[in-house]
Amino acid sequence: MSADIILKYFPDISDVQKEQFKKLEGVYAEWNHKINVISRKDTASLYEKHILHSLGIAKVMAFAEGTKILDIGTGGGFPGVPLAILFPQAHFTLVDSIGKKISVVNAVAEALDLKNITTYHARAEQVKEKFHFVVSRAVTQMPVFLTWLKGKFEKENFNTKHNGVLYLKGGDLAEELAGIRAEVFNLKNYFEEDFFDTKKIVYISKGHV
Repeated sequence: MSADIILKYFPDISDVQKEQFKKLEGVYAEWNHKINVISRKDTASLYEKHILHSLGIAKVMAFAEGTKILDIGTGGGFPGVPLAILFPQAHFTLVDSIGKKISVVNAVAEALDLKNITTYHARAEQVKEKFHFVVSRAVTQMPVFLTWLKGKFEKENFNTKHNGVLYLKGGDLAEELAGIRAEVFNLKNYFEEDFFDTKKIVYISKGHV
């Protein structure tokens, strides 16, 4: 599957963004030979299972200019890198505890000339800045994840949703979200591919973290 799937759902992106999305395939293919950034069986599905999946967050939240977003456990740069391409006026801080993965993110950001990405080889708890939103892709169970976010949020709100968490998860979340005030968005309502049938975005306002 090619980068055309991005245009299918985000037809208004600029020529620069189109080129950046196209470049991702080659950059990740090159790095995947050195480090297993993406599961080998998923390399052919990069655009669907990693890039478009990451952009599911954009269907729920269009980040305003000046928004600061923290991507915890970014791995090879998901969801942070695709979102940074889509929202060049927002700033993304990508964090992972595995140094090799942050090396990949740095190389991707450099290859695409992404100026709105900062990276840290660190655990989430070690990051001291404050952000408007925290994004992540299924790094751990939600109750554990929320314990990492104390003191991480800015007070000022200027997006369409209050500052908070936007978390990509799959499957039945009833047990995991028990007792947590969350709003759940089904990605199958935005993307028609079968892969998204069970995929969701969980939004939790900072007031409920």
